[in-house]
Amino acid sequence: MIVNFIFWSGWSARLSMVATLNMVDPLEALLRVAYLQDRGLYPSQKTAAFLKAAALVEALGVGELEQRVASGTLLELGGIGPSTAAVITQALAGEVPERIIKLEAETQIPLGAGIELRSLIKGDCHSHSTWSDGGASIETMALAAQALGHEYLVVTDHSPRLTIAHGLNRDRLVRQIAEIDELNSRLAPFRVLTGIEVDILVDGTLDQDEDILEKLDFVVASVHSKLSMQSDQMTDRVLAAVSSPHVDALGHCTGRMLKGSGDSLSELRPRSTFDFEAVFEACATNGTAVEINCRPERQDPPPELLDLALDAGCYITISTDSHSPGHLEFLNYGCDKAMSHGISTDRILNTRTAEDLVAWTRDHASA
Repeated sequence: MIVNFIFWSGWSARLSMVATLNMVDPLEALLRVAYLQDRGLYPSQKTAAFLKAAALVEALGVGELEQRVASGTLLELGGIGPSTAAVITQALAGEVPERIIKLEAETQIPLGAGIELRSLIKGDCHSHSTWSDGGASIETMALAAQALGHEYLVVTDHSPRLTIAHGLNRDRLVRQIAEIDELNSRLAPFRVLTGIEVDILVDGTLDQDEDILEKLDFVVASVHSKLSMQSDQMTDRVLAAVSSPHVDALGHCTGRMLKGSGDSLSELRPRSTFDFEAVFEACATNGTAVEINCRPERQDPPPELLDLALDAGCYITISTDSHSPGHLEFLNYGCDKAMSHGISTDRILNTRTAEDLVAWTRDHASA
């Protein structure tokens, strides 16, 4: 029996697509746990523990891991605890570790009505890497996206004003673009598209130089500060941003954060208020897409506002806002949501090829 796994490592960008039930590599098992915990939005420190253990295992000499398990000295390695040791021991015994079996079941992301749409999605338009507040390198994120069947990934790390997320100033963004160029020479035909999640500042201006925004393949504009501004001020702020020829999509438009699920779902951070109809009409007029943010703790825009955006004639992106490879599977949530609103595929930008997407960004910017 064969189990399809996606394994990843933030330091070596190694991925393995297949593991057999009777042949489980301890390093890959640790990385799979990290991936699944991220998919399930487990606390980041739990994932960090397994990545640290994986780094230690990768650095050991030939046979040392097996010797330590046999002699009962595995826990003497700094950075190996009971949980990581159990995964290593079970993997060396030729078993799929119990933790992986449990996480596979607990963190599955079901796909209902959106299953056909999901097969048409060619890329993700909102993702983060270790260049800002993401947990994996661009290469690791790209390889994970490729393993999921994507043709491209837009890297949209934060802009400089968001210092808590180690946002990119101009020089760092230029260096990131150079890294992406080099990656594309190796990963072709898969493409990493250049981008940014640029902050919408309080006065509606964008938190990056216009000349470099113009060079990027895809720009997501989002509000991350002063989320409780008065409605009229927030309206002016967002209107200015979505009217910019450099902005391709409005990210997580209300900024809300959720807790719970199903009938117990509630807003942990209330949504921002503004003239939604005016903003969505401006998006439609300027060819700025409205993002369906797939993260389960965002689910933005709320259903009634998504309907307003559709009524206004807006284009849509279904984007994961991924901060780790495991988050890339959140697309399932967005595809189900899109189908529940009857959105036609021609309005969903990431059903387009990379070439067509970039052509669209250039066309609407010059309109």
